[in-house]
Amino acid sequence: MLDFTTTQWIIVIIGATMIGFSKTGVPGSGIIIAPLMASAMLAKDSTGFTLPMLAMADVLAILYWRRHVNWNHLVRLLPWTFAGVIVGYFVMDHISDKQLKVIMGVLILAFLGISWFREKNVKEDQIPNHWLFAAFMGMLAGSTSMMANAAGPVMVIYLMAMRLPKNEFIGTRAWFFWILNLSKLPFSSKLGFITRTSLITNTALIPCLLVGGFLGVALVNRIPQKAFNKVVSGLTVAAAIYLCVS
Repeated sequence: MLDFTTTQWIIVIIGATMIGFSKTGVPGSGIIIAPLMASAMLAKDSTGFTLPMLAMADVLAILYWRRHVNWNHLVRLLPWTFAGVIVGYFVMDHISDKQLKVIMGVLILAFLGISWFREKNVKEDQIPNHWLFAAFMGMLAGSTSMMANAAGPVMVIYLMAMRLPKNEFIGTRAWFFWILNLSKLPFSSKLGFITRTSLITNTALIPCLLVGGFLGVALVNRIPQKAFNKVVSGLTVAAAIYLCVS
């Protein structure tokens, strides 16, 4: 098990609980996870340390929301997402964390602006069905996830553009990230971000994931669809701004 100080243990326990909460509850509420974990250890180490817990929490979300998934969207996205993971793997050594964050933040804010414009000016039954949209968003999600575990806002934009109901939104997102995070494990292990010791520590934090997961389910079941959309949009804007200025 990793030799954490008391302060580091407190931080990772809070972080693990937030992972469970964000996976089963309101997407975007995990905005603080990456900076929180990075405050307890080196940034690259925190990426590898967090990834297995994200995959574990995805299982919780899948088990609860398993009946609410749109497989058509996953089939459209995942091939491009896997390609994005490979691109991210090879690009990691050629782009700084700061450059990546700014690019992501600007793109996310731009897409949010487009989504807002579409919502105000396009009929509800008109959604972006062109394959290029799924290809671009899938590639962006895969590459940014590989480099920074930061594909959450990208998927929020895509799923909101598809106008999915709340439960289907969460269920589809859960399956997407579980498959994505599993595909990243070999790459992160090869890069040395995941070790036997870090995995043992991840296992010790499973109770925190469970507590967070149950809290997330309890909250999201009390949120109406319109309020859900507003909360998700607001948190995504906050995530994009944080990426630009951090």
